[in-house]
Amino acid sequence: MADIRKRTGSKGITYQVRYPNAASETGYAYETFATLKEARDFRENSAARLRSRPLSSEIRTVEQGLRKWLDVCEKEGCNGREPITKGTLQNYEYRVAIINAYNWTKQLHELTAPDVVEFRSWLLRNHSRAVAHKALTTFHSMVLELMRRGIVAHDFAAGIAIPSSSRYDRPITIPTEKEVHSLLAAADALANLKNETIASAWRRYRPMLYLAADSGMRPQEYIAAARANLKDGGIKVDRALERLGEISVTKTPAGHRFIDLSPDTVRMIEHYVEKHAPASKYDLLFPAENGRWVDPKNWTRRGFYVACEKAGLLEEYEEDGETVYRPKFSPYDLRHFFASMLIEQRVNLKRIQYLMGHEDIRTTLNVYGHLIERVEAKKEKPIGLLAAMAAE
Repeated sequence: MADIRKRTGSKGITYQVRYPNAASETGYAYETFATLKEARDFRENSAARLRSRPLSSEIRTVEQGLRKWLDVCEKEGCNGREPITKGTLQNYEYRVAIINAYNWTKQLHELTAPDVVEFRSWLLRNHSRAVAHKALTTFHSMVLELMRRGIVAHDFAAGIAIPSSSRYDRPITIPTEKEVHSLLAAADALANLKNETIASAWRRYRPMLYLAADSGMRPQEYIAAARANLKDGGIKVDRALERLGEISVTKTPAGHRFIDLSPDTVRMIEHYVEKHAPASKYDLLFPAENGRWVDPKNWTRRGFYVACEKAGLLEEYEEDGETVYRPKFSPYDLRHFFASMLIEQRVNLKRIQYLMGHEDIRTTLNVYGHLIERVEAKKEKPIGLLAAMAAE
C-alpha cells in the first residue's frame, strides 16, 4: 500500500510517495513531488493502476492463487513457518474446495473488499459459522502470502472476518473433583472384573484415564505417548496422532512440554508397560494388541464412555419423543478439569499456558478466563458497588 512521507532538504519541503513495485529489489518504488496534493493524486492513481493490472502472468484466478498457497504450505511453510503435516494439508484442501465452490466472477487482481464481503455472506449462508470462519481465514492467509510474493498488490481482505465464537456457543463442560474420582473408581473396578475380556482391555484403559486426568494432555497426545518419555516423575510431550491417523509432532512447538505426574499415576503406567503392554515398534505407552496406536474412536466408545456409564455420569435428553441417556463428558473434558485444578491452585498464568501447550496466551484466557475470574472473585470481600464507593 502506498504512503506519503514529508521530506526537508536542499530544495525545501517535498513529499515522497512510496508505492509497491514488484520489479524493484525492495518491493517498492519512490516518486517525489513539490506539493502534498500532487503526491496524493499520484498515490491514488498508482493504487488504481496496480489494482487494474495483474502482477503475475501465471496466477490470475483465485483457484490458481489457492493452488500456489497450498504448494507453499506443503513444501516450504507459509510465511517462513515449517511445512504442514499430511493431516493439516488434508484439512487445508477441504477448506480450499469450499472457497473454489464460490462463483468468483473476477480475477485476483480485480478483487476488492466488497467482493470479499459478498464471499463472506455466501459462506455464512451455506456453511456453519465454524466452517465459514476457517474458510475465510484460509482465504485471507492466501491473500497475505501472495502479497508477500508480489503477486497481488494489496490486502483487499483486511479487516473482513468471521468471529469463531458465537453467543449461542455452549460453555465448556468441566467435571468436578467428585465426578473425576467417580470416573477413576469406575476404571479401577472395570480393571478388576472377573470377566477377563473386559479386565484385559481395562488394564490399558485404566492408566490412560489416570494419565488424562493427571496431565491435561490431549487425547491424541497420550494415545501417541512414547515409553521413553515417561521419566523423572513426569511425562515429556513431543508427539501426537494427527488427522490421518499417523504419529507426528505436536500441532505447534508450544505443544512440546514436560508435565509432572502423581507418583501413583507413574507407578500404574510403569506396571502396565512392564507386565501387560504388547510390544510396539513405535515405543507406545498404550499400544493396541497389534503394536500400533489405539483407535481414538474405540478409546472413546469402548473405554471412556463405558467408565462414564459405570460411574453414573450420564445426562438425560429427548430424542424422537423418547428419553435417552448419554455420557455426560468426553475424553477432552479431562483436559478442562486439569486446567481448572491449576487455576484453583492459583498457578501462574504463563505456567498454565505452558502446561496446556497453548501457543498463544490468548487461547488460555479465551477458554479459561471465566474460571480465573471466578477464583479471583473468591479472594475479594463480597460487597456491592455503591457500598464500596461509600467506604472510600
